[in-house]
Amino acid sequence: MLPPTTPRQAPAAAEPISLREAAQRLGVHYMTAYRYVRTGRLPAHRDGQEWLIDPADLTRLQDRPAAPPGRRPHSDRVPILIARLTAGDEAGAWLVIDEALASGMDATGIYLDLLVPVLRGVGEAWAAGTISIAGEHLASAVAQRIIGRLGPRFARPGRKRGTVVLGGPAGEQHSLPGAIIADLLRGQGFDVIDLGANTPPASFAEAAQQASRLVAVVIGVTGPGLDDGVRAAVAALTAAPTTAPVLVGGSAVTGAEHARQLGADAWTGPDGRAVLAAVNHAAAGR
Repeated sequence: MLPPTTPRQAPAAAEPISLREAAQRLGVHYMTAYRYVRTGRLPAHRDGQEWLIDPADLTRLQDRPAAPPGRRPHSDRVPILIARLTAGDEAGAWLVIDEALASGMDATGIYLDLLVPVLRGVGEAWAAGTISIAGEHLASAVAQRIIGRLGPRFARPGRKRGTVVLGGPAGEQHSLPGAIIADLLRGQGFDVIDLGANTPPASFAEAAQQASRLVAVVIGVTGPGLDDGVRAAVAALTAAPTTAPVLVGGSAVTGAEHARQLGADAWTGPDGRAVLAAVNHAAAGR
């Protein structure tokens, strides 16, 4: 009969180390280690003015195989950027964007493959109650500033292909999707009049009438229950009259049939790339 054994005690957790010591163990400059923290590669927590690292997390980073340049999956950056946005950490958020740009993503990819999924994730987290209203507002504010920094990258010299009027209907509260689409369209060579969210029907009509070489009017809807606002905007454009097609889309528009019920000439499609294709199709028909 074997003698009774005493339960094994788990080894005591190692004391956290400073970021400077972590940099020394990694063999990198302090600012490189700081970048690891800000981009989420190295977990850390603040103690007053100092970042502290769990040695186990440092070991995991050291053991992780290096990704080939430009090959880091976009999805890896999404939760990191969500955390930075909801914390209101603009500097940390921009480091994630800057790392993605350095890895080979262009500004269009940043918008469509990183920022759009991040904003969708923030919205889903808010709806699920896992982030607060304050966190959602912080994320929107930081995202707006990131869009402002990326916007100039979409400037395209030379003659423009025409003008697109863009906005959200009365009652729409989200301006970020429109700001992203506006930049993407500018990158395709269009002039864009971005009216923003919660645009009165008369303002759509006025902007469309004043636009030079109007290609299309795009109405984006993300909030539920705004069908009447879209119909009012389409009616105002029809009465103006506006000869350019009216395109309707956004997460609150379920498909082409829904867009037709709202009075639109066409549906923009389910995502940013589809919107660009729809506007380019409209431009080809002018």
